[in-house]
Amino acid sequence: MNTNVPRTLLTRRSALQLLAATAAASAVPGAALAQARQRLSPVDDALLDDMERRAALYFWEQADPSNGQVLDRSSADNANGRFNPAGRLSSIAATGFGLSALCIADRRGYLPLEPIAERVRTTLEWHLNKLPHSHGFFWHFNDAHSGKPLGGIEVSSIDTAIFLCGVLTARAYFKDGAISDLATKLYERVEWPWMLNGGDTFSMGFRDGAFINSRWDHYCELMMLYLLAIGSPTHPVPAGAWDKFTRPGMKFQDFSYIAQPDPLFVHQYSHAWYDFRGQKDKYADYFQNSVVATQAHKAFCLSLNIGFTEDYWGVTASDSQRGYVIWGGPPALGHLDGTVAPCATAGSLPFLPKDCLRVLHGLRTLGERAYGRYGFRDAVHPAGNWYGPDVLGIDLGISMLMAENLRSGFVWSTFMRNAEAAKAMKMVGFAAS
Repeated sequence: MNTNVPRTLLTRRSALQLLAATAAASAVPGAALAQARQRLSPVDDALLDDMERRAALYFWEQADPSNGQVLDRSSADNANGRFNPAGRLSSIAATGFGLSALCIADRRGYLPLEPIAERVRTTLEWHLNKLPHSHGFFWHFNDAHSGKPLGGIEVSSIDTAIFLCGVLTARAYFKDGAISDLATKLYERVEWPWMLNGGDTFSMGFRDGAFINSRWDHYCELMMLYLLAIGSPTHPVPAGAWDKFTRPGMKFQDFSYIAQPDPLFVHQYSHAWYDFRGQKDKYADYFQNSVVATQAHKAFCLSLNIGFTEDYWGVTASDSQRGYVIWGGPPALGHLDGTVAPCATAGSLPFLPKDCLRVLHGLRTLGERAYGRYGFRDAVHPAGNWYGPDVLGIDLGISMLMAENLRSGFVWSTFMRNAEAAKAMKMVGFAAS
């Protein structure tokens, strides 16, 4: 592994999970979410609005304006908003989150004096015509200015999928012929069967002339990867690929759900774009599964007796005093020490609104130590007087998108206007639950 990479590639090596009955199987997630939106107090909405506004600044300021590549991370103490290419490292996934974030920013008027559509066009054109790719798939990390792939880094299947979700969100939102054409070409260029490498499930990537042996073969954030590939109008994989990844069961206290030991983000990422509310396939209601996974994670945190409370819980892959770590639970994953990652609860806002908002309000009371120009620092440990020095693009991204989905459902409704998204869900057997 390249030790110069600030985020371990294991972030994408999630684990799988199979269906078991949920503690609240009779709940109707779509209706519950609509009620949660109606119940958002002015104070709740103001917090989420401020979080989103600050995150939008990150995706505008911490991207190279000549190509739209978004930095993997930046200093949380950046007071003037200058482009801060620490290590000159961009993340293709952060750029995907950024494209969706710019759609939100335009709709909300967060950047009223900025030519957002022009930035989106520039980003799509540069990624289509100038950024190196292999069979349409992009490298995980690149030089933020030149686009040259970082040495030792893989051509990433899942990070390309995150990027494409942002691309398709922009295509659906902006009524712009150039954006639509560029976005369509980026999506239709991807040769999905190539990444299967002769197997039934996708390889995690391609590096140094060979496919990575590890595969996306168990339930996690992989749903968007499979649905994008199945829905492709040019290079699809068979709909039967949906049945090839496993769905193992997890049991913690009274909670039963599809899961394998993984960080919490695996229950969030695909849900940022694909609208699984009120839908199920022959295996599960995946939105409700994420509800139960979040409930179980909260219960797990509170059971540890290391400082977590109703106002302070939630860990996922994030920064820590030991560097970037993969942690979570149940069962315990990583060296849990009482640090909290704000994106853990922010990314689960649609699943457990009241509980997650309570944590975010509590973290906000920590003031500037925890909350700066771009919102919450990536991780904090107040009892240890430690506040992470950076913010990360993917963590701000999932926080911003899920906050907006709770408030308005905007990302869901926009992304699902792409005919390929609805087609793929129908092809794999989704129907009203």
